[in-house]
Amino acid sequence: MKKLNKGILAFGACLALFSSCKKSDNTNISTPPLQIGSPVSDASPLCGAIKGTMLSGKTYTIGCDVVVNKGDTLVLQSGVRVNVSGLYSITVKGVLISLGTKAAPNWFTVAGITKTDGANLDPNTDPAFGGQWLGIACDTSCTLLVAKWTHFEYCGGAWGTPTVANVKAADASRHILFQNPNGVLVVEDSWFYGCKDDAIRLSSGKFSIMRNTVEKCGFQGGDVFNAKSGSVGDMAYNVFVGTATNGTKASNKGGVGDQTHVNMYNNTYINGGWRQIQTGRAGGINYEEGSYGTAYNNLMVNCKYGIRIVNSPAADTAKMHYGNTWQYGDSLSIVNQFYPQGYITVPQTSDVPTPSTFLPTGYLLGGVYNAPTLVGQNNPMFVNFKLPNASSVGVNGIAHANGSDFHLQSSSPCIGKGYTGFAPVKSVPVDVNYGATEITLPGKDMGAYQSDGTGNQH
Repeated sequence: MKKLNKGILAFGACLALFSSCKKSDNTNISTPPLQIGSPVSDASPLCGAIKGTMLSGKTYTIGCDVVVNKGDTLVLQSGVRVNVSGLYSITVKGVLISLGTKAAPNWFTVAGITKTDGANLDPNTDPAFGGQWLGIACDTSCTLLVAKWTHFEYCGGAWGTPTVANVKAADASRHILFQNPNGVLVVEDSWFYGCKDDAIRLSSGKFSIMRNTVEKCGFQGGDVFNAKSGSVGDMAYNVFVGTATNGTKASNKGGVGDQTHVNMYNNTYINGGWRQIQTGRAGGINYEEGSYGTAYNNLMVNCKYGIRIVNSPAADTAKMHYGNTWQYGDSLSIVNQFYPQGYITVPQTSDVPTPSTFLPTGYLLGGVYNAPTLVGQNNPMFVNFKLPNASSVGVNGIAHANGSDFHLQSSSPCIGKGYTGFAPVKSVPVDVNYGATEITLPGKDMGAYQSDGTGNQH
């Protein structure tokens, strides 16, 4: 880590120490918002190199490609809105920290677009899939990207002239691209709405992706949180609605740095996999090509396919641990793919529905089975999302969270069915500014919302 970044960490430690002190009258001294360098001006559109601090309550406009240079830092205090006015990128060669809060979140978005949420919407005309800008692209020198309580919207345009390594002209852009094997990516309590391909592509790095809500990600392909070569970390307590393909994916493709190791637990996946135009792709969870991890307590509703453990190129099954998966389907085509055909997902006795109640005698991994009695069974009983809901499934199905509440009712059969006998990877530091606020431990209930109030906070 460069000298400036060490200085940033030291500054953060000083702030933490300062906030713990008290006046002589025992009045607590409040912690001031983080400020690094000079304030960024909001007087005119931003172009070229930027660094310093975007101040609370201000709106900034990106007027061309911008870059946070190596050795520089850009901090967003809470309540900052960044409007991108064209097919531009935010390139990070140094450090970017977005410190939104629950009361005052931050935004990376496009002005003037009206969301069109509802049933039976045509993805071809939905502005969520329009690819309006090029996202936050971290170069190989980026050591740290932190996003807390931050909205990311409408990304996914095609690259013209790439501004970072390992990207080609015409490649799809992502909300976040991260590719430093020794770097740290933290994305927590944030929102992703609309993109044409992956929302986050980790080519490598240490990460924590927790308690986020994802809507309308992937037009006709793309995964949401896609961790590849040398990516190590946790994806937990996330809610995915209407993804083109997987919500969470791990692959060791590329072979840079450490072996890809991803724990995926206590996530909720709704209506995933329907816009993917290639056959056999998963709709929720995927491990492939030398990756491994631990996946428990995941709740999957009306996803096109269940957990996909790939045999060619094969996941590292010797190191895989998974189970306590709850699956619900409103059609025969869905329930007949709870264990996807052609793959090597091992049915677990802790899964719901219980595999022995519907798989045929002599069932072979990836084999065909027929389970009509499962249709509409094992309703997880969300607070506000009607099931059965077969009309909401498919290419034009429900892909947004607006108007729904995926918390569990107090009488939900998913409560108390989780497994907590494993640990997160915990590959990133815990810090109020420079790391994860919290690496939430495995929960006792299925899915992202826990009956004790922990987990996803949206």
